Amino acid sequence: MTRKQLAALAAAAALAALAFGCAHKADDTVIRLGEYGALSGDTATFGQTTHEGVQMAVDEINAAGGIKGKLIQLSTEDDQGKPEQAALVVEKLISDNQVHAVIGEVASSNSLAAAPIAQRHGVPMISPSSTNPKVTQQGDYVFRVCFIDPFQGKVAAKFAAGALHARTAAILRDQKSDYSIGLADVFAKEFIAAGGQIVDDKAYTAGDVDFKAQLTGLRDKKPDLIYVPGYYSEVGLIARQARELGLKQPLMGGDGWESPELYKIGGEALEGCYFSNHCAPDSTEAVVKNFVSKYTARWGHAPGALAMLGYDAVKVFADAVKRAPDLGGANLRDALAKTKDFPGVTGGISMDANRDAVKSAVILKIKGGKATYLATVKP
Repeated sequence: MTRKQLAALAAAAALAALAFGCAHKADDTVIRLGEYGALSGDTATFGQTTHEGVQMAVDEINAAGGIKGKLIQLSTEDDQGKPEQAALVVEKLISDNQVHAVIGEVASSNSLAAAPIAQRHGVPMISPSSTNPKVTQQGDYVFRVCFIDPFQGKVAAKFAAGALHARTAAILRDQKSDYSIGLADVFAKEFIAAGGQIVDDKAYTAGDVDFKAQLTGLRDKKPDLIYVPGYYSEVGLIARQARELGLKQPLMGGDGWESPELYKIGGEALEGCYFSNHCAPDSTEAVVKNFVSKYTARWGHAPGALAMLGYDAVKVFADAVKRAPDLGGANLRDALAKTKDFPGVTGGISMDANRDAVKSAVILKIKGGKATYLATVKP
């Protein structure tokens, strides 16, 4: 090939690279925010309700003129509730959509799959509601606006031993869920420390529909309470089958119970059961009542804690953007890390040294087919 041909080839390559770069250059006039969650699959209400809160916060910010003259451009991806899919969609949001930050996920297993990708790219990730401590341990670009399982598990154990006067408890955990395993371990440790005894600890796997073998075994041990730190899709079935087998003890769980579908699946079998959660939508606080009113008018149904946490995650991100000198990943990370006493609808939010939110928890009791507020426990 002659020098003239080489020069022509080099020029053509340069033009092609320039054209490619222009075609893929991100729009610098907007703030690009990514969101991923289970919009379909077995835990779809998690992603759907969280998205409603996220979208509401984005729309409010944009309606007020955006941040520093820039509107938020939201890109949402469905991970189908699968860890491997969560990793894929977060890579897409960062590499293709070139987002400045990512909101997600609800399920800890999915957040754990995606967090290393956000960390590797230097893009802040804010989980609204993943409570497993390992999530933020993936790196200094990973944050959450919720409490963590050691606190939630301790709250549940102390409530069981104190308010409910339970002396014995059995555990039924999802053996494939990081969330369920972590919460079950903490509850067991704290319940024993409070003077209680764990009389049995059985397992199931997400997607199971028959729990009668495990429940029959638990029935024989006659525990005062059964702790089920799983997700609503299985918990509702467990409650029904427990009552069918004659188990009358209250069931207790964590924020994974949070879903309108829980009551559709479990029905009357859930009456008198308890779970810990991030906030109480039936709170009489003005900030909560105002949010519930706006949300209900927008979406046609009342919000749950996940919608409120999704909303707070975006508002915390927006607050960091206001304080950061620019949209660079490191600067956004540093601004997020300095979040202190942010007035969220789920309560005040301050990031600790591990990028976990220091938050209160609430205990809810299921009564009349819905969760009602019982108590607030501060950290």
